[in-house]
Amino acid sequence: MKKTIEKTIIIDGNEIPAKIHFEMRRNVRASIGRKHAILRIPKSMLKSQHDETFQWFEKWLQTQIQEKPEILNRFNLKIYKNGDIIQVGTRTYRLQIETTNLQSHRANLHNGVILLRLAPDSKTNTQKAITHLLSRLISQDFKPDIVRRVQELNALYFQKDIKSIKLKYNKSNWGSCSSKSNINLSSRLLFAPDDVIDYVIIHELSHLEEMNHSAKFWALVSKAMPDYKEKEAWLKEHGHECYF
Repeated sequence: MKKTIEKTIIIDGNEIPAKIHFEMRRNVRASIGRKHAILRIPKSMLKSQHDETFQWFEKWLQTQIQEKPEILNRFNLKIYKNGDIIQVGTRTYRLQIETTNLQSHRANLHNGVILLRLAPDSKTNTQKAITHLLSRLISQDFKPDIVRRVQELNALYFQKDIKSIKLKYNKSNWGSCSSKSNINLSSRLLFAPDDVIDYVIIHELSHLEEMNHSAKFWALVSKAMPDYKEKEAWLKEHGHECYF
């Protein structure tokens, strides 16, 4: 049997993508991921018990959705079309899409209008391309302000040397700081409140002094932002809503 299988579960007419992992573990564990409902099953479980476990998982998932209907939002992929209005923070963009015979996609932003000239492609790949192009263009538009804010917070609390500041569509984390003093921030933060963006910046700037998550590191974060745990809670609760 495969270590991981994917299936679609229908809950009250809603299609929920699910991943089932067979692992070296003693118990069954269910959770809600960023894009999938997740079920973890011990490899040692008898195959005769699988159907019963799957049924339990579906009932568990249904209960989660009944208690928190907003969970469904994370499974709905954004589909972009010509004429869409895109709101990112306080900025509004109008999307103009043209299908061309070009061999590659092209995009530009001018006066709040994002023009995408798309090469022929499948519907799925086209949406992925649009997401990539939008994240790149909008990140470029916001980058001067983000760089300025990083420099302001650094001057205010840390006074450290920074080699580079980059804004990327990173889905695996909100930010990172390398040992060479490179600060990377996820462009998904552009959908977060300003104080939450500040928290992630302060978090990464603190790594310029402490590369680990020791007590000393958290003391640095707390000194710059005493209520940082509220920002972490926001990211945990609303992070799945922050994406292009």
